[in-house]
Amino acid sequence: MKDIGSISKNAGAAPKAEYDICIVGNGAVGKAAALALAQIGLRVTLLGMPAAPASAAAPDAWDTRVYALNHAARSLLSTIKVWDALDQARVAAVDGMAIKGGTDSAAGNLTFDAYGARVDALAWIVEEGNLNQALDAALKFASNVRVLSGRVQTMQVDAAAAALRLESGELISSALIVGADGAQSWVRGQCQIGIDYRSYKQRGVVANFSCERPHHGIAYQWFTETEGIVALLPLPGQRVSLVWSAPEALALSLLDEPLSELAARLSSLAGDKLGRLQPLQPEQTQAFPLSLLKTHALVAPRVALIGDAGHVVHPLAGHGMNLGFGDVAALVQVLAERGMHRDCGDASVLARYARARKEEILLMQMTTDGLERLFGADFGPLRLLRNAGLNLLDKVPVLKRQLMAHAVGRTTDKE
Repeated sequence: MKDIGSISKNAGAAPKAEYDICIVGNGAVGKAAALALAQIGLRVTLLGMPAAPASAAAPDAWDTRVYALNHAARSLLSTIKVWDALDQARVAAVDGMAIKGGTDSAAGNLTFDAYGARVDALAWIVEEGNLNQALDAALKFASNVRVLSGRVQTMQVDAAAAALRLESGELISSALIVGADGAQSWVRGQCQIGIDYRSYKQRGVVANFSCERPHHGIAYQWFTETEGIVALLPLPGQRVSLVWSAPEALALSLLDEPLSELAARLSSLAGDKLGRLQPLQPEQTQAFPLSLLKTHALVAPRVALIGDAGHVVHPLAGHGMNLGFGDVAALVQVLAERGMHRDCGDASVLARYARARKEEILLMQMTTDGLERLFGADFGPLRLLRNAGLNLLDKVPVLKRQLMAHAVGRTTDKE
């Protein structure tokens, strides 16, 4: 969610807290946070922008925006009774990954599989609509959550509480405000939390295709020399979802060309692995800008940031949503363990949340940014070095298991 309110100065004193938590932002991360926090007995308000009129779409159309959810994300969604509410016929398990360090025969290769990771799947591909429908259904039965929409005019914070004044005149007071309002977070701006921002000068081009041959649950990824990073993720049946992190000029070209031409490009890239690709009906291509966003802090007085409000990473590892759900799990844990003498906005409680998230967020930012720089460099000796590194890593089981443990949402290998 973007631009939920106009920028304004904090003013006056906040009244006594009516709620424990006010979450600003009605995306998947904000909704999951509302459900999880209510589940531990907290009084929650979930505030989002007024919904735009939904565009008509074919009932069986596949979303172009999908998420690769790992085990930690699935655990959170199961805890809040959302995972089983998903339309499981539209969820695809990722049983393996095949990564190639280029497009020629000499490029390095790295493979992962669920058996080697000792799990039933490496991840699950879930459509944005499927996820949000399940979250919305769960919210209807959440007795501790008040869901409302509106634009915020001001935010006030003092020693006792925080409050949001809506354009309607309503004042929402709470012990803690959770900013879940996206990369252009209004809440973060009100707290004057600085950011370090880097545009990758790329766009993520997304579309869906049928494939002539079964994908066997394999997610394919190619690091090309000059055309960015191409990923084909498994969907149920003989279908795949494209996420192409393409340079700006190429992305615009891909958006302009017929999907049949894009399908031909992908068919050539995948070779005999998937056979001929064809666009799914109705044909649809979208793109979104790619960037790296590091916040100077994850908390402020009576404010905590989660999801893209607190961090944005390159999508090459598919962990943006997983990081957001990790924020939710950490925030729920520190609030559940805070003790009865501390309210939800207590500074020491928020400091524990920030410490709990620092390592994972920093590691993911460094990993995705480093890989993008490494594979984005069109320099002959460096290409040879990275291809050799991929081949070597593929042959070192201990390192592969550690990478897989992190990818599936475990911090250590439990062998």
